Amino acid sequence: MPQLALYTFGVLKSPLADPAPLTREFYDIGAAVYRKISRHPGYLAHAEPADGDQGELFGADWGAWGEFAVPAWYAKGRTAETTALAATLSLWTDLRPAFDAIYAGLHREALNRRYDWFERTGHPNYVLWWVSDDVTPTWQEGVSALEHLQDHGSSPHAFTFHHAFTADGTPLTASRWRSPGPAR
Repeated sequence: MPQLALYTFGVLKSPLADPAPLTREFYDIGAAVYRKISRHPGYLAHAEPADGDQGELFGADWGAWGEFAVPAWYAKGRTAETTALAATLSLWTDLRPAFDAIYAGLHREALNRRYDWFERTGHPNYVLWWVSDDVTPTWQEGVSALEHLQDHGSSPHAFTFHHAFTADGTPLTASRWRSPGPAR
């Protein structure tokens, strides 16, 4: 059965290594959000460094998730001291559980504060796509899907919750997949 891949990307106002209160607050809230989301029904997995080191994005070994990659429009640093981004890559059973996890509870509270931490870039900050249940999406696939969404809008290859598609490529309206029952 297909699984839903979700890639998120945001450019932070300050580097991750910045000791300022807003950066520390972002880290603290992010850690709590991850703990909560990882227990959400429909959540399957998310990319984590194979060695467990959360401090390095570009140099980390991400195992099956592939080499860490970012969209072409990211122009800030790539070292531990200068990296100013937040990115996630996760797998879900379906649209509804992913939507519910992101737009409710603690993550919703964090979304309401996103402009305290993130720049307004004019680029999409997330993308969804379907993968086979035996596939682990890679960071590069997430970047490619996000850039495809930026360049071409929603399609079966790369879409948003608002303009979603079934695994077989059929367009969905939000009211259709948000109703009870699976969207596949």
